[in-house]
Amino acid sequence: MTVRNGATRNRIAAVAATTALVLGLTTACGSSGGSNSGTIHVLVYGDSANKVEKQIVDTFNKTSKVKVVLDTIPGADYQAKLNTIINTPQAPDIFFNWGGGSIAPYAKKNLLLPLDDMIAKDPGLKANFLPSVFNTAVVDGKSYGVPMRGTQPVLLFNNKKVLASAGLSVPQTWDDLINDVKVLKGKGLTPIALGGGDQWPTLMWFEYVFDRVAGPDLFQKALAGDKSVWARPESHKALGMLKQLVDAGAFGSNFESVKFTDGGSPALLAKGKAAFELMGSWEYSTQQSNNPDFAKNDLGYSAFPTVSGGKGDPKDLVGNTNNFYSVLKKTKHPDTVAAFLKLMYSDEFVKAQLGIGNLPTTTNTDKFLSTSASPDYSKFQFDLVKAAPSFQLSWDQAYPPAAATPLHTAIVKFFDGKTDANGFIQAMQSLSNS
Repeated sequence: MTVRNGATRNRIAAVAATTALVLGLTTACGSSGGSNSGTIHVLVYGDSANKVEKQIVDTFNKTSKVKVVLDTIPGADYQAKLNTIINTPQAPDIFFNWGGGSIAPYAKKNLLLPLDDMIAKDPGLKANFLPSVFNTAVVDGKSYGVPMRGTQPVLLFNNKKVLASAGLSVPQTWDDLINDVKVLKGKGLTPIALGGGDQWPTLMWFEYVFDRVAGPDLFQKALAGDKSVWARPESHKALGMLKQLVDAGAFGSNFESVKFTDGGSPALLAKGKAAFELMGSWEYSTQQSNNPDFAKNDLGYSAFPTVSGGKGDPKDLVGNTNNFYSVLKKTKHPDTVAAFLKLMYSDEFVKAQLGIGNLPTTTNTDKFLSTSASPDYSKFQFDLVKAAPSFQLSWDQAYPPAAATPLHTAIVKFFDGKTDANGFIQAMQSLSNS
């Protein structure tokens, strides 16, 4: 989801790289949140959205005796590094996550602080957020996360100038998309920018196509343990459509060497070398930061195309329902933590997130849509989320962290043509649900 900011997403790095990263973090976090120095450490996913986190930390530190220290980890390394330090003296007090499967293993290992007592003292920590979003971080009936940043639906972004010069409009159906791909390829362009080197952007295509063809039930049943659903006819149909897109040259020939996390795929879109990019809503803040003129004038966006005869509702969304702050049980400053989390529903927080194109999930967000960096973009997202019958959490966040690497490997091999539909199905059936 970001992202996966979401870009905000679960990226598992090699063990050697992780070890080096941990050594780098040791001096940053200190031990047990720096209790002896009167500080708490907040660990976040490093990306263009960090300027809001820094702003909120500065606001908090103006009045708090116990200070907050903000630590960031580059997005591509975030989950691997977090996994390595989560049960060590270098663990932070508060850490960024995606809820769902991304925190369930930590909760089961008794590493997290249930927030129910904090919520009893300050009901706003729960009541000021949309229930469907807040509940994403509830594990075994206990609350383990407070929403931060915003909801992050995956959208189909476009370069308005490229589409106009090619005489094309935003695709409404899958057939429209295939036609656009053929036209753009004929003009020597890469139709769709894809950061395949990060792997997770490729997964977004699977999530949407499967949802449009089969509806959300197939994935939910698989996640609940019914692995047979991966072999259903709808699964084969979705995989056939994805192969059709790849074979049509939609992503060019070198998408596995392009990354989103280093700005590669967003640059292809901004510079007019590609017409589309399927990405989480953080694409806007990324372009705003790296290519501000493009973000202001020529960045277009739309919902994912419909699929004729599909069981999924055309209004369904996939992505990251939200990011969350969770708390380590061993924090020495729970009262300070509670006071800091309270800022996640403040007016300042909502306005600041809207200012970078994010959409907070507080109950009063709609009051501030006009203050957004792009009111039209924020309202577009808000209306989509409000109307969505289903908002499916990204597969690599819904599954436990241990499933991320085999999941990513399966989708990469299928896109590369190194495995067929049966191979992909077998890989998905082999994923661990716990």
